[in-house]
Parts: sequence; structure tokens; C-alpha cells
Amino acid sequence: MDIAAERIERLHDLARAAAADGEDDRARYYVRLARRVAERNRLSLPRRFRRFTCDRCDAYLRPGTNARVRLQDGHVVITCDCGAHARYPYEE
Repeated sequence: MDIAAERIERLHDLARAAAADGEDDRARYYVRLARRVAERNRLSLPRRFRRFTCDRCDAYLRPGTNARVRLQDGHVVITCDCGAHARYPYEE
């Protein structure tokens, strides 16, 4: 694993910890920084990082706190407080 990928993982851990402590602005800063590191190094973000961040407002999503999770017709629909929807398929 190269330095950029390690930094993205570290930023993911920091964003999760900041969101758990209720520091949403700090978590958003870590998410934006991780996206920028991935862009500059031409890396894709890990799946678990993409699934827990909002594409529109860069918030770190915590189901029940700032995100709503619903199951609809073979998809998981995650709705952020900003109103953005993300749909991911799942197999039954």
C-alpha cells in the first residue's frame, strides 16, 4: 500500500471518529481532504469510504444521526440530511 492509500485510510478513521464525537465540520474537512488526496494520486476511494460519505455535501454519514437508510426493491437507499440520495444494489 502506498503513502496516499494509507493517508486516505487514516483520514477515513479520523472522519469516523470526528462524526462519532459530533464534530460534523471536522469530519467534513477530513472527507474533503481524502477526496483531494485520491484525486491528485489518481486513486479510487475504498468502497466503505464511498458508502459512508455524501457526494453532495461531503458529510460523513451515520445512519440514524444524519442519514436515513431504507430498503427498496433490491436497493439500499441512503438519504443524507441535505436531501441527496445514494442507491446501492444488494442481493437477497
